[in-house]
Amino acid sequence: MFILLAVIAACALAIAVHFLLPDRALRGVAVVPAIATVVAALVYTGLQWAGVAENNFWLWLASIGGGLTLSAIAGALLTAQRRRTDATERSALGI
Repeated sequence: MFILLAVIAACALAIAVHFLLPDRALRGVAVVPAIATVVAALVYTGLQWAGVAENNFWLWLASIGGGLTLSAIAGALLTAQRRRTDATERSALGI
């Protein structure tokens, strides 16, 4: 049941990450929180299967911090890709 705490914390903190990243209008509102939630769940589950105890600080840091880090990177990459795609489309349309 502790996995729910890690997943909810990662999702809630990733909402703040979404608003802190620039050009949030170029990506979906739920993209960054969804990535953080999935990564946190996978990391938490993987570490639990590896034998890390639920009260271990590193389990929480890896799951929540890893989810936030990867979601921030993915959000920045998606925004950059969207900028490039939009520029290509504008030039193709002659705008």
